[in-house]
Amino acid sequence: MNADVENNDWWAGSFITLVAYFGSAFVFTGRRQGKREEIFSVKKMELGGAFNVVTSIFLVLLLVTIVTAKKSGDVTELQIGVKFKPKSCELQAHKGDRVSVHYNGKLTDGTVFDSSFERNDPIEFELGSGQVIKGWDQGLLGMCVGEKRKLKIPAKLGYGENGSPPKIPGGATLIFDTELVAVNGKKSSADSEL
Repeated sequence: MNADVENNDWWAGSFITLVAYFGSAFVFTGRRQGKREEIFSVKKMELGGAFNVVTSIFLVLLLVTIVTAKKSGDVTELQIGVKFKPKSCELQAHKGDRVSVHYNGKLTDGTVFDSSFERNDPIEFELGSGQVIKGWDQGLLGMCVGEKRKLKIPAKLGYGENGSPPKIPGGATLIFDTELVAVNGKKSSADSEL
């Protein structure tokens, strides 16, 4: 490649754009300290036939990878983050317990699809019995009354590939901020002593 470069300090603050399109490459001008100046002559470089095929395959694979790439917030396994845990944990949620849970549910892009906090009405269900999505049945086990957890639930433990239209698209990772309010109607250890 022939470079028409007047001096060697062009690297400072400059960029080169190299565009590969099915075996042909073009080198364009760059920028240095905010001024446009020619770094390389604009030249079309014809490359060998074998390279054309390899470049074509690479570009197709790159395009497919970009198009099918999952969002960065997607997860493949359940992730449980403890945001707050009370000093004493005398009441824990176990399989078969009737639990009361406040939650805020959102998608990875931040879109809130449901919130018991907004309604001031926690959901009640039997833990581990399939009354809620699997990510909840698994993610709330062992939780203490008053504890707050963040659950990142993959689609396979949420609503699957079909989603729950119109608010939850197919294949969506779900993020829940949860707070365990009560276990079997008891909100604290003081309730169990009554």
